[in-house]
Amino acid sequence: MNQKLLKLENLLRFHTIYRQLHSLCQRRALRQWSHGFSSAYPVWTAQLYAWPWPTEMLTGAALSQYRFLVTKKEERPQKSQLSSTKSKKVVEVWIGMTVEELARAMEKNTVSLPSGEKITFLDTPGHAAFSAMRARGAQVTDIVILVVAADDGVMKQTVESIQHAKDAQVPIVLAINKCDKAEADPERVKKELLAYDVVCEDYGGDVQAVPVSALTGNNLMALAEATIALAEILELKADPNGPVEGTVIESFTDKGRGPVTTAIIQRGTLRKGCVLVAGNCWAKVRLMFDENGKTIHEAHPSTPVGITGWRDLPSAGEEILEVESEPRAREVVDWRKYEQEQEKGKEDVKIIEEKRKEHQEAYQKAREKYSNVQWKKRSLLQYLEIKEQTSLKRKEEMERDSNVLPVIIKGDVDGSVEAILNIIDTYDASHECELELVHFGVGDISANDVNLAETFNGVIYGFNVNVGKVIQESAAKKGVKMKLHKIIYRLVEDLQEELSSRLPCAVEEHPVGEASILATFSITEGKKKVPVAGCRVQKGQLEKQKKFKLTRDGHVIWKGSLTSLKHHKDDISIVKTGMDCGLSLDEENMEFKVGDRIVCYEEKQIQAKTSWDPGF
Repeated sequence: MNQKLLKLENLLRFHTIYRQLHSLCQRRALRQWSHGFSSAYPVWTAQLYAWPWPTEMLTGAALSQYRFLVTKKEERPQKSQLSSTKSKKVVEVWIGMTVEELARAMEKNTVSLPSGEKITFLDTPGHAAFSAMRARGAQVTDIVILVVAADDGVMKQTVESIQHAKDAQVPIVLAINKCDKAEADPERVKKELLAYDVVCEDYGGDVQAVPVSALTGNNLMALAEATIALAEILELKADPNGPVEGTVIESFTDKGRGPVTTAIIQRGTLRKGCVLVAGNCWAKVRLMFDENGKTIHEAHPSTPVGITGWRDLPSAGEEILEVESEPRAREVVDWRKYEQEQEKGKEDVKIIEEKRKEHQEAYQKAREKYSNVQWKKRSLLQYLEIKEQTSLKRKEEMERDSNVLPVIIKGDVDGSVEAILNIIDTYDASHECELELVHFGVGDISANDVNLAETFNGVIYGFNVNVGKVIQESAAKKGVKMKLHKIIYRLVEDLQEELSSRLPCAVEEHPVGEASILATFSITEGKKKVPVAGCRVQKGQLEKQKKFKLTRDGHVIWKGSLTSLKHHKDDISIVKTGMDCGLSLDEENMEFKVGDRIVCYEEKQIQAKTSWDPGF
């Protein structure tokens, strides 16, 4: 053919993957969930699910005429030719193809989403601490919208998000943000992404790249159209019939409603009274509400929904399954708990066996040590050894208590607590100060938290939580520290400062003056000969009451104090720059050499800083 046409085979390659998941794949709705992953950070995951429609679903998509496909511009044919096979459809497109032309090419009469289709955006934070959230988002979603700042380029979190998308086998749509800035360089972003196998259409790949500005709203509709295009080409559908399946996006405790989860329904239709199981928790749905807090009676596939009625609080990322009755739910939860207890029991047995083996080896060594000693002497030696070990243990315990920071973590939602715990897991400075996690949980700080902190002499850290006046008064009375934060890296900085405060102060030397030795001689004091150095002050001043050090060839060979400091024959306490003086050290056997340097300095104690680097 004379015309060079681009086939959608690359985009359709994901079609087979999703067909294998279900007879009709599970997908989601176009809204940001307020209790889900909050705040506008640079990585979004878009979930696109559609209910089955009476007629065949629209496989055409809204392709923006501002996006350029990787082909040379050709004259537009009057009508696209549509070739179809049993396994997939191949649609011919060209540069600047409009929505209407794509719809005609796909033999569709409509170019908009049917009213039953929904797109859900799960906004996952781009902060380094929320790695687990981004990983879960990639597993739950169908299309990852990778947001990269045009002025910053590819960051560490960007690379991590790309890897999450690849692990989950989810296609990517690239949104290059902050294009309204003068220093924005979208082409640099595209080139940097080539190193991570993310090839945009401009460079011969299949990743759509849309330059946008969240500040001005420029090109946001083009981004939505690009997402819809890919969703429709992949023919993402979900089944509204059968048992409910979904995923917990976030969980928290509400004072009026009790344990609450926000979830995405992936299959079936959730209604009031349904019995659900998620992890080791179960619920009989008492109330459902949407992202605006409005009560709803049904939640279809791709619908974000808040669910109340949970007996306990499930963790974010848990799979939600519907069961036929409450007894069945209890049976499932009990079985899961039993399996976890069995696994924990096996791990405990391994630890016990290791400890037992260590004790047996120590006992055998002790017996061999005293095997040739008489029993009376052996008893005495064993008694003295036990006494010494007891004394050492007490000393170690005292040092340990003064060099341990027990902490209690409380967060507003499960995802926040998870992120903080993941940061604490990176702590690698136990040789400086041991970080001990006493308790963690979701919800406001309670009296029990204050009592725990008092018992362990610990600190309570709260993230986006409240503290009642009674609790504050109780903590102040008991001397318990409570530190509340709304920004996660501020909390981590505070934790680093608290760890640093537990470290012994470091001593720094601040030079006061410096003198060079011009001559050496000795004087007689009584029956002793005392070496004396004739010096000239080069910098600052020498003060007799301060500390001194002698350096030779850049190496310190002595530290101490002066026994005498004279100018001519007069004893003085201070020698200023340019003056000559004679001095002797508190170490009589020290020999001076011409060219040595005498440095006067003072010691200052400064607060040591922990070497722990959380990575951001």
